[in-house]
Formats: sequence, C-alpha cells, structure tokens
Amino acid sequence: MPTLFRFVVFLALLGGLVLGGMVALVTFVQPVPREMVEIVPPAKLQPK
Repeated sequence: MPTLFRFVVFLALLGGLVLGGMVALVTFVQPVPREMVEIVPPAKLQPK
C-alpha cells in the first residue's frame, strides 16, 4: 500500500506543478495583438 500512496502523491505533485505553470503563464505573459491578413484565391469565391 505505501507504494500506491507514494505514486498518488507523485501524481498530485506533478499535477500541481503543471497547474502552477499554467497559472504563471496566464498571469505573467501578455499577448501582443496584431493584424492578420489571409489572401483568398478568387477561384474559391466563385460558386460552382
């Protein structure tokens, strides 16, 4: 049973690290808005 308990604690710590990293990214990284242009070929605009 101690091995199972150790495994569950390891998974909880790993999940906590992942969650902490996601929170840090959301908190400290600011996205830079920029204009996006996509060229559509005229052939796609014509009905078939």
